[in-house]
Amino acid sequence: MTFIEEQISKIKTNTTVIVYPEGAEPDIIKAAEQLVCRRLASPVLIGERNKIMEKAAEIGADLAGVELINPKESPKTAVYAETFAKICGFPETTAKILLKRPLYYAAMMTKAGDADCMAAGIITETAEVVAAYKMILGMEKGIITPSCISIVEAPGFQGEEGGLIAMSDTAINENPMSEELADIAISSARTVKKLLDWMPRVALLSFSTLASSGHECARKVADAVKLAQSREPGLLIDGEMQLDTAVSPEVAKRKFTRPSQVAGRANVLVFPNLDSSNIGIKLLQRLGNASSSGGILQGFSKPVCDLSRGANAEQVVRNAVMLIRLSEAQKPS
Repeated sequence: MTFIEEQISKIKTNTTVIVYPEGAEPDIIKAAEQLVCRRLASPVLIGERNKIMEKAAEIGADLAGVELINPKESPKTAVYAETFAKICGFPETTAKILLKRPLYYAAMMTKAGDADCMAAGIITETAEVVAAYKMILGMEKGIITPSCISIVEAPGFQGEEGGLIAMSDTAINENPMSEELADIAISSARTVKKLLDWMPRVALLSFSTLASSGHECARKVADAVKLAQSREPGLLIDGEMQLDTAVSPEVAKRKFTRPSQVAGRANVLVFPNLDSSNIGIKLLQRLGNASSSGGILQGFSKPVCDLSRGANAEQVVRNAVMLIRLSEAQKPS
């Protein structure tokens, strides 16, 4: 099975409520139809009902079983406004005006527990999506830095978890400092544990291995490892190390000069900046025929996603599957 097929096989119910604030977008509508037809989730589309229905008719989509909500008409807008005003420090009248915007309404719906998770980003800039999540949903305990994780299926790679490997941060932090890298590493470990049931082994990557370079970029990564270890003593994390040292047992034996439970066995790769992660994942996709699922945002109090601009329906469904699995992991068993 592929990664997504395996995740689908582990979904327990079809009752997870996913809210989409960009409800009139064709690929969101197609994805919502698929989620209902495949009995994976209960999607909610936010927007003007007439516009959503017109677009669905235009593309031949059946929205039976999909809930449609217009924030300008919903009775919940006034209910959410009181909480929203307290969270953000706005006057309640201002909160009501803002909640007529689908992104804010959907975030408050998720905050209130009327939705389990949400996804946005097809037509909304990442910065705005992340800001709304951070302002309304808030961060997970102990985390202050939002980040993004992708799960990559790499043909030809054979790690202890097969051909899968997790990579972060792949979307948000351009040049994170040591404290932020520690946050990203801890969040990534939590995500793969919930989503994949792995024991995370986190490698913080650099062009240097164990101070082979004294450059400040390498020191930043080494400092992040120490910070993460002090915060999460039981976490298997190591670095700084080069990519081949992280994933190849043979190379790790030559380059890593002390015992490590991570070197040569890493299943989570944390990149030192967005340049390297963006280049790395696209090299795998374009030259290595790898496929990537994500990006799922992490560090937030609820499962959320920043969809790629122009994502197609299949990609929206793939992200939904990951959100469903994370939502189920958060619920009491």
